[in-house]
Amino acid sequence: MKILPVDKIREADAHTIQFEPIRSIDLMERAATQCFRWIKKHVDRTQRIKIFCGPGNNGGDGLVIARLLAGKDYEVEVWIVRFTEKGTDDFNINLKRLDQTDIKNLGEIREGDLLPVISNDDVVIDAIFGSGLSRPVNGFTAKLIQHINKSGAITIAIDTPSGLFSDENSTQKGGAVVEADYTLSFQFPKYAFLFPENDRFVGEWHILPIGLMEEYTAVADVRNYFVENLDAVQLIKPRNKFDHKGTFGHALLIAGGYGKMGAALMAAKAALRTGAGLVSAHVPLSGYPIIQTALPECMVSIDEDLNVFSRHPELGLYNAIAVGPGLGMEKVTQNALKLLIQNANLPILFDADAINILGENKTWISFVKAGSIFTPHPKEFERLVGKSSNNFERNKMQREFSTKNKVYVVLKGAHTCISTPEGNCFFNSTGNPGMATGGSGDVLTGIILGLLSQYYHPQEACILGVYLHGLAGDIAAGKNSQQALIAGDITENLGKAFRKIQ
Repeated sequence: MKILPVDKIREADAHTIQFEPIRSIDLMERAATQCFRWIKKHVDRTQRIKIFCGPGNNGGDGLVIARLLAGKDYEVEVWIVRFTEKGTDDFNINLKRLDQTDIKNLGEIREGDLLPVISNDDVVIDAIFGSGLSRPVNGFTAKLIQHINKSGAITIAIDTPSGLFSDENSTQKGGAVVEADYTLSFQFPKYAFLFPENDRFVGEWHILPIGLMEEYTAVADVRNYFVENLDAVQLIKPRNKFDHKGTFGHALLIAGGYGKMGAALMAAKAALRTGAGLVSAHVPLSGYPIIQTALPECMVSIDEDLNVFSRHPELGLYNAIAVGPGLGMEKVTQNALKLLIQNANLPILFDADAINILGENKTWISFVKAGSIFTPHPKEFERLVGKSSNNFERNKMQREFSTKNKVYVVLKGAHTCISTPEGNCFFNSTGNPGMATGGSGDVLTGIILGLLSQYYHPQEACILGVYLHGLAGDIAAGKNSQQALIAGDITENLGKAFRKIQ
């Protein structure tokens, strides 16, 4: 799914109005009806609903919602927030329609007025500004927003929490922002929803389809995407009757060190579970019996050093390479990684200590093959690229690193972000906080490696691998709880994840 910036969402609205064709007032009715249906499912009729509407089109959505809820016998109170006396045409039409109903509680708020009482058992619907914000919210409207935030009431934002900039970092701009418990966004997620600093404003967000014409969105030029089930389904390669293990490639995993062989084991097992035809783990001599005993399906390439990675094996046997889980930072290991980069004719997947080593030897990055993949968590990314003051800036740095070095970066987090050499970003939709556990990243490395061995393009392997990883984690959390989830549970549920998206 494309993530359209606000200006392109307006173009999509205009295109739909012109070519569906549909009047703008009817498109507003359609969008607000979707919100009404969601609210009707989640809000009990015994709860009092207070709707705050600005005089723009977001407020028009709120007026439609108020009319529809009142028609279903909800107790609705509507407040028009008059930060300007001029309303949009569609707002004014819906205000007249609301006047013609028997709704009793309709009032206005202006500068200097007392703010309405909001109790903590009310439900507040925020339709003050939406995504059309052009400057930070100050003045009496800011006081109203702060009043809503302090009320303790469940708050539902329509399209975008008022005061939040959809495409920029709101925390640097200042101004008041509604702290919503739920955000009902139209057709597309907003870029700002995907970063941790906005979680307290956006809450749990839901995308409601409103029928914007796909012929516009299909050709709209964007740089951000939200990966959903359909995107993953379209990437999966079918298996044919006469395929054999050679068809699905031979993956080389360079991983593990003394005391950290679990990382190699988890990554190797995940690569096999993802469908690699053959997996060879190159491990120190001390790791040989561990791999052979715990994972007999995996072949072992034995390093001459007892405890650490000191020399890469012959590389001609393999069509996919990953390095890093549990590797360690010893000098001999750093030199071995440098030689691997120089000698490999394939793109390499770098994870964990391989990234940390490159963070200490940044001049080596220029020798990394185009199309390689980096899978850092935020601290590893910081060591590799540098510090950032916020997640918006970090996303910019991630894109720049990908484009400069012609590599893919899988920056792990709540919406794991995959940046491409073209400067695009794919944000993942699966996964849960239970996956914040040791070894989860090693499993992801194995999954992506397994896909690379099957000749998936690096971009496809990253997108599909991250989606499968998160989905398997969701299935595991559903069975075992988020608290009890461990990395091995993710691997054990990969089969169910494949079945679910197929």
